[in-house]
Amino acid sequence: MAASTLRKIPASVWVLGFVSMLMDISSEMIHSLLPLFMVGTLGASAFAVGLIEGLAESTALIVKVFSGVLSDYLGKRKGLAIFGYALGALTKPIFAMAPTTGFILAGRLLDRIGKGIRGAPRDALVADVAPPEIRGAAFGLRQALDTIGAFLGPLLAVGLMLLWADDFRSVFWVAVIPGMLAVALLVAGVREPDRRSAEKRANPIRRDNLRRLGRGYWWVVAIGAVFTLARFSEAFLVLKAQKSGIPVALVPLVMVAMNIVYAASAYPFGKLSDRMNHATLLSLGLAVLIAADLVLALNDHWLALGIGVALWGIHMGMTQGLLATMVADTAPADLRGTAYGFFNLVSGVAMLIASAVAGLLWDRLGASSTFLAGAGFSVVALSGLLVKGRLK
Repeated sequence: MAASTLRKIPASVWVLGFVSMLMDISSEMIHSLLPLFMVGTLGASAFAVGLIEGLAESTALIVKVFSGVLSDYLGKRKGLAIFGYALGALTKPIFAMAPTTGFILAGRLLDRIGKGIRGAPRDALVADVAPPEIRGAAFGLRQALDTIGAFLGPLLAVGLMLLWADDFRSVFWVAVIPGMLAVALLVAGVREPDRRSAEKRANPIRRDNLRRLGRGYWWVVAIGAVFTLARFSEAFLVLKAQKSGIPVALVPLVMVAMNIVYAASAYPFGKLSDRMNHATLLSLGLAVLIAADLVLALNDHWLALGIGVALWGIHMGMTQGLLATMVADTAPADLRGTAYGFFNLVSGVAMLIASAVAGLLWDRLGASSTFLAGAGFSVVALSGLLVKGRLK
């Protein structure tokens, strides 16, 4: 049955997955080391790390509004995706040359602008080409391939750090290569379906169009924002690993472990979401995140760190593809880019708040307070889902 479903997934979804994988290898080779580089080499505080990460990730999510709307207006997704991936690839040398945290911030912002430009058109393209009955599986597959890159990147970073005696900048230069390969594969390997060529173009954010994004869609937007508040930047997992006494060169293995679990669980849970009540699966994902935060808050031992990171990865596998599927299911086909854009706008604001607060708590009250706050937000989100379930 699983093999049969995989065969039904269109080739363009597979290619988009491998494009995401290559770009994630490039990005995670840098991002898995960047908190350590900022704190240890450039002298940044945990609050500065959280603020930079929050600004970067929220910028990516906010930019998705404009790229999503534009892709709906043009009726084309691929060109915007190419531009976004190319911008991301071209920013990688900034990190290798950065003398101060200001350069890191500029590089992260430009890199995440590229991610924002490509994100909504890419997700809308997956929704456009995937048959509705296997849409969850298609999003799960793309997410799984993306996440394979997210653990191969830190794994390569660890090997090169050991080989080159903790030379951060040389590792950052190598990260340029898979980023460029991702752009080349997207250009050559993805065919975009013809869409609405005979229809007159209309502004997707006109009032009458926005009214077509109904109550179900806006509920998904609200849930996504609360999820983002509960799950701050993974940069704090890296800092937690360092606090646990793991050698600097081996710290990226934490992201390797998290993303292996994430990659292994994304497709099975995506396929499960095609058959299971979405609110129930989201509730289970939040319960797993609460457990992860509590384990990470209450113990600094390496075994506790491993358990917490694995639970974090399971939570990601359960929820990230599911939320993308829910947006596609609740939005009209011709407004999917806009729908992903607004979803990510609200989540972007939440990401900025969550990462800044997490860094501030880390500096003022310690690492445990950061993860306890995440658990608290998760409890609020879970309570809201359970209340909505009873109201149905």
